[in-house]
Amino acid sequence: MALGRAYSVALTGLAGHIVEVEADVGGGLPGVHLVGLPDTALQESRDRIRAAVANAGEEWPRTKVVLALSPATLHKVGSLYDLALACAVLDAQSMLPAGRLGETVLLGELALDGRVRAVRGVLPAVLAARDAGRRAVVVPSANLGEAAAVRGIAVHGTVHLAELAAWLRGRTALASPGPVPVPSRPGVPDLTDVVGQPEARRALEIAAAGAHNLMLTGSPGVGKTLLAQRLPGILPMLTEEESLEATAIHSTGGLLTPDAPRVVHPPFVAPHHTTSVSAMVGGGSGFARPGAVSIAHRGVLFLDECPEMPPRVLEALRTPLEDGEVRIARRDGVARYPARFQLVLAANPCPCAPAKDVDCVCTPTARRRYLGRLSGPLLDRVDLRLALRRPVSGMLTGEAGETSGRVRGRVAAARAAAAARWRGHGWSTNSEVPGSVLRREFRPAAAARAPIETALRRGRLTPRGVDRCLRVAWTLADLAGHTVPTVDDTATALYLRDRSAA
Repeated sequence: MALGRAYSVALTGLAGHIVEVEADVGGGLPGVHLVGLPDTALQESRDRIRAAVANAGEEWPRTKVVLALSPATLHKVGSLYDLALACAVLDAQSMLPAGRLGETVLLGELALDGRVRAVRGVLPAVLAARDAGRRAVVVPSANLGEAAAVRGIAVHGTVHLAELAAWLRGRTALASPGPVPVPSRPGVPDLTDVVGQPEARRALEIAAAGAHNLMLTGSPGVGKTLLAQRLPGILPMLTEEESLEATAIHSTGGLLTPDAPRVVHPPFVAPHHTTSVSAMVGGGSGFARPGAVSIAHRGVLFLDECPEMPPRVLEALRTPLEDGEVRIARRDGVARYPARFQLVLAANPCPCAPAKDVDCVCTPTARRRYLGRLSGPLLDRVDLRLALRRPVSGMLTGEAGETSGRVRGRVAAARAAAAARWRGHGWSTNSEVPGSVLRREFRPAAAARAPIETALRRGRLTPRGVDRCLRVAWTLADLAGHTVPTVDDTATALYLRDRSAA
């Protein structure tokens, strides 16, 4: 009997765990037995690796083969273990030297002819290998671009099992990551397309500068969707840490491509109003996959025609908006995914939604019921609420407004001021700062607090609303170059949240 060993990674959400893959080649009838809580895709790897080893010019044992993945109590999902399984079998037959194999993590799916195919979740798996102290990792060449984002570990790419075996024997070199070009900003429409709507353009800039949630209401065609689609164009590029977080989520969801192996620009996700709870927050059988709220992490989640969405879907947003992450329990465990996104809601004022409000045929009850589908607790988490007015003819023939690039410059400066202020606390935008910090350590002057305190006294604001108004006030101060919010900043923040409270 002979024993071989290799290493791979099991993913639980974005958390990775080193998996020891053992192969026992001994007496008994020929066959392959796989243990260690594998799922269906992993069970089928028995036939894949046997054919791949033979077609790569190596010898498959003609006896019983037992493959074990440890820890045995951890569910193993997917096909990224194929490379490690094949190499463990070769190691058990003393066909590979133990030096490189013992210090390298192997990730990749095998085709029947020995080719190495791309797999999901390579970036979080490489991060887990680095954090576990491994010196090297081998990934499919198609995944080399995303793996190259991880520093502190040697990353190699392979296209075939025979190439990997030759590298392990010291006979050849594997591909190393080259310079990864920064993907150009995706084709986001420019803000100059928005004619008129100066108040809405200003609200969009404030939302971008502080990563605040925004709701736009107005008649059809007034520009709600037009504005929301241009929000990503005025957001700055992601920082290196934010890019790693977003890329890891997209890698787990299988959304990366060889042409765009990294997420460096804020994502824009706009699910249809018929979407389900699982599609919104994540789900699936066995182990939960990331949903729209996580795919939009560090970007924008746009819900058009939001009153048409099922109430359960809308209410599922409340916890991610407050906590910045989702925790999804399924049969195989609990997955945790980051979900710190900007929520943008768009709604018509009523079901009939005429061009002019005087032409509305809805009863008062129908109008209340329509927007009443958005619950108070959900709306309380929206910082900026704006009713768009129908443009007049002069607006449509007027000069174009500022470009997205010019507005993005002011947004970047405001975000830099906020990041410098909160750096010692671990926050990067005003929307992340807890209310207790804003009310104690960074409390504005009494005169600046007066509009908000008056609204609270009159019952126009909840305590959560007070915190959110303070966050917007700090963003307004950053845009204006103030060191602390002024009374104009707090009054404007209150007005943009609820005009009746101003």
